[in-house]
Amino acid sequence: MKIQQCFCGVIAFLALHCSIGMAQEYPNKPIKVVIPYAPGGPSDIFGRLLFQKITENTGYTFFIENKPGASANIGIQYVAKSNPDGYTLLLSSSAFVINPSLIANSGYDASRDFAAISLPASSPNIIVVNPTFPAKNFKEFLALIKQNPGKYDYSSPGAGTSPQLTAELLKLKANLDIKHIAYNGGGPALQAVLSNDAPIGFAVLPPTVQQISGGKVLGLAVTSSARYPSLPDIPTVAESGLPEFEGETIQFLMAPAGTPKSIIQKLHQEITKVLGNQEMRNKLSGMGFIVSLRTPEQSEQKIKLEVEKWAQVIKANKIQAD
Repeated sequence: MKIQQCFCGVIAFLALHCSIGMAQEYPNKPIKVVIPYAPGGPSDIFGRLLFQKITENTGYTFFIENKPGASANIGIQYVAKSNPDGYTLLLSSSAFVINPSLIANSGYDASRDFAAISLPASSPNIIVVNPTFPAKNFKEFLALIKQNPGKYDYSSPGAGTSPQLTAELLKLKANLDIKHIAYNGGGPALQAVLSNDAPIGFAVLPPTVQQISGGKVLGLAVTSSARYPSLPDIPTVAESGLPEFEGETIQFLMAPAGTPKSIIQKLHQEITKVLGNQEMRNKLSGMGFIVSLRTPEQSEQKIKLEVEKWAQVIKANKIQAD
């Protein structure tokens, strides 16, 4: 019995020693961060800024690889099937927790196939229009759409994204008839509004903040519970006649399931250092992001809640992917 206990103790010691050693040696080569959207969208903007700062702080090498397509499923599935060694990570917006309910055979389970590192930021969704659009505020927007059912299209970062589901929820609550045009990411969706290919856009704040400030697009309403500090003149949907209407886009930083906890913790610590800096938080706020410092454990709990929430919304409203 004593020999067995001793043997088990040796095994436990060796496992702990290997875990610590791995954390100390990691990383010893570049780390790939897969973003399942086209360049220029909010995940891309946030990811490049975050990992550039981590690189400056640590000397680690990160590189972004954009893998858009299939409502973000291509990039998400790629990471789910990657080697769980900490050298392939995923940074996705809310499609990560929406797709399993929206898309038949999405090919992954948000909890089972991934290990959470952090949910480092979120952004309210916003309704924007081309400056030539007849309506100049949200109340005029509602009246115009009701007077012209089926006439106007709206863009979103893709089928099943948080902005698209926010639009569909608004259509149901306000009895609106507007057609959805899906794009591969926030950048192309915003460009469609800029070029007036789609006069209306449902988007997350980044990268729309700068375009609104520059007068390139007109912001009609945000979907947060309160006005956004960087855009104080834009009202919320709730205060404009639809009480309790709220929606946000969360950024999910994930690793493949089975990634050593020591690596998860090391990455989380570096992210916390960067996002704990007030100058960085102010910069992100000005770009449309709200910083979050959830632990990996808290992030996993939030993911389960988000999957359940969107599953209920999608089922109740019979929403389908395009």
